[in-house]
Amino acid sequence: MTARLVVVVGPTASGKSALAMQLAEAAGGEVLSADSQQVYRGMDIGTAKVSPADRARVRHHLIDVVDPDDTMTAARFAGLADAAIADAAARGVPIVVAGGTGLYVRALLEGLFDGPGADPALRARLEEEPTEALRARLAEVDPPSHARVLAGDRVRIIRALEVHALTGRPISEWQAEHPHGKVPRRYPAQLVGLDPPRPELVARIDVRVDHMIASGLADEVRGLEAAGYPCSLRSLGAIGYREMCAHLHGKLTLADAAAAIKQATRRYARRQLTWHRPDATVTWYRSPAEVPVAPLAAWLRSPATP
Repeated sequence: MTARLVVVVGPTASGKSALAMQLAEAAGGEVLSADSQQVYRGMDIGTAKVSPADRARVRHHLIDVVDPDDTMTAARFAGLADAAIADAAARGVPIVVAGGTGLYVRALLEGLFDGPGADPALRARLEEEPTEALRARLAEVDPPSHARVLAGDRVRIIRALEVHALTGRPISEWQAEHPHGKVPRRYPAQLVGLDPPRPELVARIDVRVDHMIASGLADEVRGLEAAGYPCSLRSLGAIGYREMCAHLHGKLTLADAAAAIKQATRRYARRQLTWHRPDATVTWYRSPAEVPVAPLAAWLRSPATP
């Protein structure tokens, strides 16, 4: 029997985590986080992880599974997620996916395209180059990927350049042949999208960032550096961390860092919506209060098709 999933998607600060918990509680289930930053231990405030109290109330999977200097990929995430879902299914427990990272949700539900394997020698050469040089080369050979990949995401930049070098084709072309929302799903799933009115979302983002800073984001970054995790790590290039690193190293005032985090988060929220919009299987709601929790919970509890 294949486990059923309810997957909550949408922009950051739209209420996905709280809704996923509500759905899981209604179904007697657990939550699987599909967030590429919440996998890292010690990165709590800047990733807006659910509180320890909430995790005690509803079990969460794939939070705090690797250290900040470890590498997490979409493929690795999908493997860990499959294992967590299988374990839950063996216990008769349904899973609600809290989708923060579009690529992770895609990897879980649709798999990833079959690209070439890693070339250690090529990767070693690429690793020697500064990020800006790599990004400039990516802009030349694969403009769509350059526009989509975050500026500090060396792992995905290098992978895109590796695929182009090994195949002569941009990774964006390979991905276009594996179209989002148009391949057989690996799990029966209902996708629930949250799309608050733009002014409301902007206000929620601003409040969240202010709360992160007031809760000690700067101290969290100081602690990570003191523990041996420098700001040069890919994980600390995430929104919130890179700006706070710039502040702590004298490049931004705290007020400027806060403003930069808010602006970057707003842009990221737009990208999240753009990622999921082409998928016609997503049912969109303006607020969590509109979501039909009871019917979704009943569907989760019902047997899936073999």
